[in-house]
Amino acid sequence: MPRRLAMCAPDRFDVSYTINPWMQPDQWTIKRDSLRMQAKNGWHQLVETFRGLGAEIDFVEPVDGLPDLVFTANAAVVLDGKALIARFRHKERQGETAIFENFFRRLSTRGLIDQVHMMPEAVCLEGAGDCVWDSTRQCFWLGFGPRSDRAAADILEKIFGQTVVALELVNPHFYHMDTALCPLSGGEILVVEAAFSPADLARIRDMVGSHNMIPVPPDSAARLAANAVCLGRDLVLCDCSHELNLTITEHGYRVHQVPLEPFALSGGSAFCLTLALDRRSRQVAQAA
Repeated sequence: MPRRLAMCAPDRFDVSYTINPWMQPDQWTIKRDSLRMQAKNGWHQLVETFRGLGAEIDFVEPVDGLPDLVFTANAAVVLDGKALIARFRHKERQGETAIFENFFRRLSTRGLIDQVHMMPEAVCLEGAGDCVWDSTRQCFWLGFGPRSDRAAADILEKIFGQTVVALELVNPHFYHMDTALCPLSGGEILVVEAAFSPADLARIRDMVGSHNMIPVPPDSAARLAANAVCLGRDLVLCDCSHELNLTITEHGYRVHQVPLEPFALSGGSAFCLTLALDRRSRQVAQAA
């Protein structure tokens, strides 16, 4: 269970360009001051929620001109002390790569990361946002299409030595895997069914079993409920319907809702705002 997270304060957070359907700069501008204040307040509540659940947090410094740096899930894929730094598709985010590389190299000097790897220039992979670790099945769920490339699967397998299940994201509103699928610690998976083709949805069902599938209703999917952080039996998210909250609770989880609505206007929520730094595969954990 991860207990060390990377986060970045939303001091420079803004919606100033459009690279996904959630982002509407004109609408953001109308209420920019109040929305930025709400974002800061919600982010600080998120930090305190994680700390209350026993997490330690390492902070990436905000940088002018990089408003999406706050979404640290996109920084890298991290497992077993290895970090694979993201390579972004859109030019608006490509400046983040150097910032995140420097952050992880500093973590390496502190002994918190063993290896830092870079993606090849020709292949896009937007970190854990599109490469979600499933501790139950010991595999990565890789989302490809809108922001990451299918070819990233071979690179992931080579570096981490783990199975990669590549699924195409077919709905532009669920442009990263972390908006569409969330593995829980007990083996269940929150799934936004509209994000996947019928064939890939069947693949997920075959792998996890129908009894472990928790479909996210459309109203909760529209609130990015699947973009959640699972720490043991605690699930941290922004918002979801009473129906979904009840279902998750019935599976034995405690739901913590944090007001993160302004970040949804950029297409992100709780998972996007964090990155686990200390995940270990079962093989490495047992060998330790």
